[in-house]
Amino acid sequence: MAMIFQSVFWKRFWSVAGLSFISGVAALAVETNTPAWPSAPAEPYVVYVREISGSKDIGARAPFFSRISGVLTGVASEQQQFSRPFGISVDAAGNLIVADTGANAVCYLDLKAKKWQRWTGAGGKIFVSPVAAVRHGKTIFVADSAQGKVIAFDEKSKVQFEITNHLERPTGLALLGDQLVIADAQLHQIVLCSLRGEFISKFGQRGKGPGEFNFPTHVSVDDQKQIYVTDSLNYRVQVFDAAGRFLRTFGSVGDGPGHFSRPKGVAVDQSGHVYVVDAEFANVQIFDERGRLLLNLGEPGQTPGKFWLPNAIAINAKNEIFVADAFNHRVQVLRYTGKP
Repeated sequence: MAMIFQSVFWKRFWSVAGLSFISGVAALAVETNTPAWPSAPAEPYVVYVREISGSKDIGARAPFFSRISGVLTGVASEQQQFSRPFGISVDAAGNLIVADTGANAVCYLDLKAKKWQRWTGAGGKIFVSPVAAVRHGKTIFVADSAQGKVIAFDEKSKVQFEITNHLERPTGLALLGDQLVIADAQLHQIVLCSLRGEFISKFGQRGKGPGEFNFPTHVSVDDQKQIYVTDSLNYRVQVFDAAGRFLRTFGSVGDGPGHFSRPKGVAVDQSGHVYVVDAEFANVQIFDERGRLLLNLGEPGQTPGKFWLPNAIAINAKNEIFVADAFNHRVQVLRYTGKP
């Protein structure tokens, strides 16, 4: 009997040990095969870091009384999850503001404090189609394209004001010092307002020439206060100075690297590289300040480093890159390594 027991014991031991070894090798393989661009053996310029699909991914916990209620009732507190993250930006502290169009909500992710806040409306009125959001101080601005306005509200969801002048279908937002930059796709123009909602100026009209637009959708501002506009159906990105004067353009329609099919979000890193999301190609293309293609990353898919109809991009001061991977219900986090 003792010999039979020992035989069974050692068989189980080596079975478990073997599985542990295989699992360890598999984990090592996954870690070794972390997406990076360009791929090995070349030295990577951009590396995959992680994904954020819900509050658990930033270490956020449900409020105390919700957790107590879960213990008493046996019902766990529901983790907040992205439905279809569509617009994304970073504030001065490096935290994320996400317009979750699939849930008609706006989320604020305090990455340091591990706090996740979510609003489905403001001032007692629900959001209908929030597509872009930015934060300045305690004020959150959200572009609701279906309502044709930009709503400014605080953390308690109290409306401070609404911007409706010169707007029909606002789709992109960015901060330019003490001004708010708004892309309006329906009116084919860019509108500048004060942070109190007062109209300052506008530029652009429908067309194909320099400074003209065909459904502009996204807007971004770099450290030199240059304004980058995704001129969607002209298949290009246009660059302007802070006064709205045309500077340059890059990109054209095509199916190869350096061309666009459905350009969406645009952002600029600390080295002046311009990142453009293309929803149709399911990738991110990186250009230098003159518009020359440097790197092409991503492809269609659902695993890390792949995208499904990505829409927006934001980059913080640490060169961490956040991509709104809309139909994968997540934000993918990448990092520029600082290599040339």
